[in-house]
Amino acid sequence: MEVFAIDWLNLLFRWAHLIVGVGWIGTSFYFIALDLSLRRREGQADGIMGSAWLVHGGGFYNVEKFTVAPDHLPDDLVWYKWEAYLTWVTGFALIILQYYLKAESYLIDPSVMALTNLQAIGISLTSLAVGWLAYNGMCRLFLGKSTIGLGATLTAFIILAAYGYSQVFSGRGALIHVGALIGTMMAFNVFRIIIPNQKKIVASLLAGEKPDPTLGQIGKQRSVHNNYLTLPVLLMMISNHYPFITNHPQSWLVVALIMVIGASFRHFLNSHEAAHGKPKEEVASYGWALGVTAVGIIAAFFFTAPVERDTSSTQLVSDAQILALSEKHCVSCHAAEPTHEFFEVAPNGTMFETIADLKRHRDIIKAQVVETDIMPLGNETGMTDEERNQLAVWIASLEDSE
Repeated sequence: MEVFAIDWLNLLFRWAHLIVGVGWIGTSFYFIALDLSLRRREGQADGIMGSAWLVHGGGFYNVEKFTVAPDHLPDDLVWYKWEAYLTWVTGFALIILQYYLKAESYLIDPSVMALTNLQAIGISLTSLAVGWLAYNGMCRLFLGKSTIGLGATLTAFIILAAYGYSQVFSGRGALIHVGALIGTMMAFNVFRIIIPNQKKIVASLLAGEKPDPTLGQIGKQRSVHNNYLTLPVLLMMISNHYPFITNHPQSWLVVALIMVIGASFRHFLNSHEAAHGKPKEEVASYGWALGVTAVGIIAAFFFTAPVERDTSSTQLVSDAQILALSEKHCVSCHAAEPTHEFFEVAPNGTMFETIADLKRHRDIIKAQVVETDIMPLGNETGMTDEERNQLAVWIASLEDSE
């Protein structure tokens, strides 16, 4: 019953994470698109940066943005913050349920680094805190200076973090922590920078003082970062479903490609929003971003392509040998009645108790055991490379017989 209760909590927090995450991403995309749509228009009042005409749901909207802030604020001012806060809270709850409570299976891989559960959790928590402090320091250092320089430094920092995680955690654990690190940076941008700066601006207005324009500039810097990091972090968060990403021997280079693909495509979308109503020559000026996205995807495809094991000189492997391998390494989880402490039913309903089961699911076995080492979880049972080769030979013989 305990495992069942944890699974239900996992489901509920995952559902909540999606709900609030959609809300946060939606507002981020909307306000960046709104900023990029602003135009200076005739007869506009002093202190107005620009306005945008919008249509949605059968209605028309005329939205104005102040250069700094209005002279006074209404009582019904809407703050956008809880979506960000709750996205981080629900995401961290999922890390606790999936990676901390089940650290020996999902977070730790003894072949990468032999850690105790407490050591792994301590590294996780410390890295997220240090990561935020380092990122915040970089932003302060580059404020008012080179935007491209900050972007390049931030990208290099995330890639370096991905390399570090890959030397400590399992494949799944490493990639989910890259996503958690980026998510922490984004959420704390809202919690520690954007909202506090907005509150300072409000306090100045209420005191009859002129707000410091630097506060708005800093908030805008972090908001743009969040916008460009959204697409990479989304892919990182679902990466555990794709072992060719998580268990690639150079997964940190895969992260580098994801950063390039996500950021360049986000730039294309942002530039497209900004180009509405502008000459075609200017619209064509950002087409390179779509080209970079396409090249990045092609490079990622070939870089992550599985390397076939050489089975030509290996003796044939019998069904009995494969069934013995399954009993040793697989059926504790993948059985009608699992004996593994973390499962009450077979994951995804997939069972490996008979040769018929193994033959039916051979593509899954090939992807997760032969081409990558994502299974067994955390290699708890100590499957050897020789045993993976035996599976490769057996699967190859099935393919040849068809």
